[in-house]
Amino acid sequence: MVENVNGLSLDLIIHPGETIKEIILDRHMTQEELAIRTDYSPKHISEVISGKKAISAKFANALEYALGIPTEFWINLQGLYDKKILELEKINNISEQEYLVLDQLKEVLNYFNKIKIIDGSSDKSINVLKLRKFFNLNKLTSIPNLPIGQVAFRGSKQTRINIYVLYAWQKLCEYLTSQVEIKNTFNKEILKTKYEEIKNTMFLDTNMMVLKLKEIFSECGIAFEVVKHFTGAPVHGFIKKNDDRVILCMTIRKSFSDIFWFTLFHEIAHLVNNDFEDKYIDYSFVDSENEKKADEFARNILINKDDFDNFMKNNNINISSVRSFAKSQNVLPGIVIGRIQNDYKDYSILAKYKERYVWV
Repeated sequence: MVENVNGLSLDLIIHPGETIKEIILDRHMTQEELAIRTDYSPKHISEVISGKKAISAKFANALEYALGIPTEFWINLQGLYDKKILELEKINNISEQEYLVLDQLKEVLNYFNKIKIIDGSSDKSINVLKLRKFFNLNKLTSIPNLPIGQVAFRGSKQTRINIYVLYAWQKLCEYLTSQVEIKNTFNKEILKTKYEEIKNTMFLDTNMMVLKLKEIFSECGIAFEVVKHFTGAPVHGFIKKNDDRVILCMTIRKSFSDIFWFTLFHEIAHLVNNDFEDKYIDYSFVDSENEKKADEFARNILINKDDFDNFMKNNNINISSVRSFAKSQNVLPGIVIGRIQNDYKDYSILAKYKERYVWV
């Protein structure tokens, strides 16, 4: 009987793939060779060994030929594993509702597995327990009842929100920024001196841009990271305060440079205005005075209002004039194009010249 476990005390249950791994290691056989001997793909072998796939009867038969170990051994081994999983599920009170939540987190779990935060399994019950552990929850179904508290998001007002995915994205932000070293406690006065330095990074290649931004924000006591977005979490930016440490995360969900930089300075505005000190903030999907102030701050930091008004009065709007004006404001042309598009409510204007970021 499997002892009552919660979280990641899952070492008591060994997937049959571990046995395959030990046998081929003892025989100095690679996974690629086993793939050839069983006539299965290397990907299939890898997924069985890593516990992401079960050993089917057909594969068990192939293992008998490849390793000289009877089909029944592998079938029984898989059956014993499956029985323990059922016991684990029963002991930990995993409900059908939690499995429905897990289904909604499929994209998130795949990414967690890809970057090795969580080793995904073919068994849903194990995945539920691993996510419980990562989320610090006894039940995944508790997520909608959690208070957000001292959190500010900025995102789309139109896109449908999945609260489970949004929470998972927030936890991912917290995890990734926990790995970021910061040089000082949060200091908004230092941050106020960094605006032009922050703007200068937009002319670097993407990797260098992120590294330089991390360095600048670290000096201000801010742990910065660019985090992958997921369907259901329509968020461009995220800030949270933990004691003297501030988290600032960005996505490239819409990929356009103007959205990224406008959102970044919008979040900076919340930091220097102390908006995130409120007990509960959700700026993603509601309008407020704080939001309007942050929008105005971002617009004017990126492009001087008087200069922009004069530019619009005195110039024909073409890519040449836009590039010249962008240079005078120390921003990318796409920032100016985005401002023009927004003011005219016509997002086709010079659209092909807007810079886009690509998730690597």
